Amino acid sequence: MSRIVVLVGSVRKGGNTELLAQAFAEGAGKQHEVELVSVADYDIHPCIGCNSCYTREGHRCFREDGMQAIYEKLKQAEVLVIASPVYFYGISAQLKALVDRLHTPMRNEFAIRKLGLILAGAAEIPDLFDPIVLQYRMILRFFKLEDAGMVLVPGVKEKGDVAGTDGIEKARKMGEAVAAAQQ
Repeated sequence: MSRIVVLVGSVRKGGNTELLAQAFAEGAGKQHEVELVSVADYDIHPCIGCNSCYTREGHRCFREDGMQAIYEKLKQAEVLVIASPVYFYGISAQLKALVDRLHTPMRNEFAIRKLGLILAGAAEIPDLFDPIVLQYRMILRFFKLEDAGMVLVPGVKEKGDVAGTDGIEKARKMGEAVAAAQQ
């Protein structure tokens, strides 16, 4: 049984991003342990680029905040899924602060081998997800991670709009595919 962590970057409880993440968890959770982590529930300060984590014992950041708990979760995960609303063609600020704090040698202790992406955006323009997908692919390549899949759902602005799309089913199927591949 693999451990899968889904980082949910939305502050809106019960919103489209959370619904997609829950659908993924339903699919993957049939055979694996899945933890949904609402990033908004953690007080995470941004990285200041001081690089003190490179010389501190255990590569710990000098900041004592919610990120310590996140590091521990990521050390146990074999699959990581990033779920975010799209704000100005990027992931949410809360999630971005977390991602930036992964600029630490501690990441070499993570068991993560696969990365997945779930995005919900209000707009319906053709290139809505392109900037995030480009960054995602660069992360896959740099860290030599396997792509666990992507679910990209445009046109979902109001809470619950995603229910009127095929996004929920796609997220569930992505979870099932990740679960099957982890066997």
